[in-house]
Amino acid sequence: MMYTQPAGEGMREAYMNTVSLMGRLTADPDVRQTAGGMMTARFILAVDRNRTKDGKQETDFIRCVEFGKSAEFAGKFLRKGMKIAVIGSIRTGSYTDRDGKTVYTTEVLVNENFFCERKAGQSGALSDGREQSYQPQVQGQGYQNAPSPAFDPSDFEEVMTEGDLPF
Repeated sequence: MMYTQPAGEGMREAYMNTVSLMGRLTADPDVRQTAGGMMTARFILAVDRNRTKDGKQETDFIRCVEFGKSAEFAGKFLRKGMKIAVIGSIRTGSYTDRDGKTVYTTEVLVNENFFCERKAGQSGALSDGREQSYQPQVQGQGYQNAPSPAFDPSDFEEVMTEGDLPF
């Protein structure tokens, strides 16, 4: 976000807290209903890091939480081992455990999730030769890992000068 006014009184600072991750579910989501009736879904996403110089693969295990309709969707369609992508924000918190010690938490508050593989039985192999699986077909949710249609240059119009631009 860019501001044109000089910094000072009345100036709000811009902050960004957005995260996007792709990984595999370590277990089925834990879906529960709060005392107030709100559905929650919690799961852990195993996200691989880039390989180190010595070829070692490291993985981060990221705690995620969803609420409302999104949580219901997660409980219905997400399963252990599925490859998904999530977009959300990082949320931190703390609580006091039974021993009186403060425990700090970090999790991703998921706003959107996307399927990253095809449904079992559909054709298509991953780059490492494994067959793709898991792709519940739900309208309006996520995307399919399908090839895009061929580019056809006749679908576009050539613009010669800036005066021809519609904006």
